[in-house]
Amino acid sequence: MTTSAVVVTFNRLTMLKEVIAALQNSQTKVNHIIVVDNHSDQDTYEYLTGLGSQIEYVRLDENLGGAGGFNRGVRYFMEHTQDEFVWLMDDDTVPHPETLTNLLRFAQKTPQFGFLASDVRWTDGHRAKMNNPAPKNRLHKIPENTTKNEELMNATFVSLLMARPVIAHIGLPITEFFIWGDDIEYTERAGRVAPGYFVADARVTHKMKSNVGSDILTDTLDRLPRYFYSYRNKVYYGAKRNFLGRLKSDARILYEFLKLCLKPGIQNRRQRIHVLVSGVQAGRHFQPVIEYVKEIKSK
Repeated sequence: MTTSAVVVTFNRLTMLKEVIAALQNSQTKVNHIIVVDNHSDQDTYEYLTGLGSQIEYVRLDENLGGAGGFNRGVRYFMEHTQDEFVWLMDDDTVPHPETLTNLLRFAQKTPQFGFLASDVRWTDGHRAKMNNPAPKNRLHKIPENTTKNEELMNATFVSLLMARPVIAHIGLPITEFFIWGDDIEYTERAGRVAPGYFVADARVTHKMKSNVGSDILTDTLDRLPRYFYSYRNKVYYGAKRNFLGRLKSDARILYEFLKLCLKPGIQNRRQRIHVLVSGVQAGRHFQPVIEYVKEIKSK
């Protein structure tokens, strides 16, 4: 069971070094470590080129965001390796020694899957709020202390395992998403081919600065433009769901809009409302291209 790890990075060299070291020390060998560099500064370039054959280095000419990085990484996996699985992660995702072993053990027992997602924890051991697993049964929350594997609706690119035939069937992550929601859309696309699963004993540590979820009501002004992509992309992938799923997605966006309008004490309220409305309007006309890999080259 051969595996390529794809790490997407942008100017977080200290954390990237830790991630690469963790992959190299994996209990189960990673056959290829593919690092996609979203045009980081010179220090990252020099470090990665200095690793030589230890990694496969894909440097982009410009920052294409996480979505573009994962698009290029999955394409490279398909075109330049013959590994069976790709293991996707950000540059602040630190796998544990046994993480890949446990993902592959599940894959061996349940070969028909769309994706496998890890149990993502913050540095204090509690579940990372940005990566809460989304069970297929949305009325049910997966407990922090669970040892049970569960079917998921979607997952994030923070330790996600996918099989080559699924990627050949569904295509690549959508570059035009830029940031936010590319992983949700991609895993839901995969989940329409075969079920996706939460693998409880495949833990990783997500070294975010703080364990908080994203929130347009309270986030800082410098991060506010990112929410345009969030709402545009939500409208796009929400429309791909079944009737009930579309209804829930639209209702959630409406609820967030009403909170922005009515909740007391919101700073820079007009700017936040403008970003949300602009994103929703753009999402109604957003028709990104899904790329497919037609050819698998031998290395």
